[in-house]
Amino acid sequence: MAMLLHACCGPCAMYPVDMLLEQGRDIDLFWYNPNIHPAFEWQRRLDNLHRCADHFSVDLIEGGDNCLQSYWEEKTYLADYESRCHMCYDIRLDAVASYASENGYESFCTTLLVSPYQQHELIRHTAEQKAEIYGVKFEYIDFRPGFRKGQNMARDIGLYRQKYCGCIFSLESSEFRDKIYRLFGTPGSLASTSTE
Repeated sequence: MAMLLHACCGPCAMYPVDMLLEQGRDIDLFWYNPNIHPAFEWQRRLDNLHRCADHFSVDLIEGGDNCLQSYWEEKTYLADYESRCHMCYDIRLDAVASYASENGYESFCTTLLVSPYQQHELIRHTAEQKAEIYGVKFEYIDFRPGFRKGQNMARDIGLYRQKYCGCIFSLESSEFRDKIYRLFGTPGSLASTSTE
């Protein structure tokens, strides 16, 4: 039976997908990333994940919800989560675990586990909670040893490799912030990039 692999972007998916296919695993990719802002960035990462899926000839399921930039900006999530990163992991892993359970997948995992910049223990703990709630297996796989290989694979097939984690606050703190805004002809401020 298949694994449902949540994917945050094309470059981060390259090594995990390659590794799992080499192991003979049956996988589908799952896109659910309302944390990615602004809308042009959300679309750009989705487009590049489609290119990754096509490269490996695997199915990509789009789980719904465009970017929820206004939700991040309002910071109402702080009443329910210890941080925006916790909220970010929680809502995405909830979506993938729910979909996996409802659609007969044996297990789920996430490409977030390839990045040395992510909070692995928090991701693992959150995913294990979702597995228990939805009655589907979470497979923890530490993909980090293949991070650089995956980035090189992404470069080799011409994928866009983003310069910030995803949310509007990580963009605002990125050293590449102004360059990213200029690339899309977008004024560089939170208010001007709102997708409401």
